[in-house]
Amino acid sequence: MAKLVTEWVNVTDDVTIISRESGEVWFHKPNAPGAGVDPFAAPMTGKGSLGSTVGLLDGAINLGFLTIEQNRAKTTSTLPGYAVALISAYHTSVDTPRNLRAAAKRFEELGRPEVAAYLELRAREESGHDRLALKDLQALGLPGKKLVDNYVPEGIRKLCRRFDNLCVEDYPIGSIGFSYCLERTAALKQENDIAVVKAMCPDNIDATRFLRSHSALGSEASHVEETIEFVASLPPSDRVEVVRSTYESALVMAAGYNEVLHKSDAELIEALERAANETLHWPEPRRMEGQGGNARSAA
Repeated sequence: MAKLVTEWVNVTDDVTIISRESGEVWFHKPNAPGAGVDPFAAPMTGKGSLGSTVGLLDGAINLGFLTIEQNRAKTTSTLPGYAVALISAYHTSVDTPRNLRAAAKRFEELGRPEVAAYLELRAREESGHDRLALKDLQALGLPGKKLVDNYVPEGIRKLCRRFDNLCVEDYPIGSIGFSYCLERTAALKQENDIAVVKAMCPDNIDATRFLRSHSALGSEASHVEETIEFVASLPPSDRVEVVRSTYESALVMAAGYNEVLHKSDAELIEALERAANETLHWPEPRRMEGQGGNARSAA
């Protein structure tokens, strides 16, 4: 019987993610008392596989979000919260094509055409998504352009800054980990999440363009699968850096979204009206009893 592929990445000094081709994933503490010689102290050097790669990448995201689990804000489904999520979505998508093309150009210079081609494809696929968020804001009767021009939630600002910086590094392989983190979390959204938004709006308003596109109903699932396949084909040193970037991006993303979720609707409306420099008028909510989901998570 062939030996199953096992991959591992030290994402912090205290935690190593270990993943097998079979789908098993666990977090290893290398410095635990009585642990003895750590077989995962040295970086991995073998080939990757689809099963072990997805375990590492998703394990990195789960670990990143776990750091805020005890302080996680209670999610609610409100239009002000959803509007802020759309503004956040605009900012996390507007510079994506430019950033990915900058990283692609660098890999061309480094003699890595396969990485450059992958990033160029992603840049083309992500072009124009910021306009979907703007259309959704306008569908809600909000001055979308003024809002995105004058308001960036601080946590989202940090997330965008991270992506900007990753894409201009001398070796910008971490940009792939960042992109995977956003696409994987978006792919978790289901039809019920879209129904929550529709339930808050009158029948004649469709403000779910961005959410539909960035959910399991859109292209995110196929993007996630393609990224897993591509990362599995990379040299081990690249896979290590992609996983570490995925984890670090999840940390920033979780903190940023949680910061917004901790704000009350009154605080959000105050910030939005300050950005718009006008009083905002909201569609009359049409709530459906028993609906779950999280309407704030558009990005």
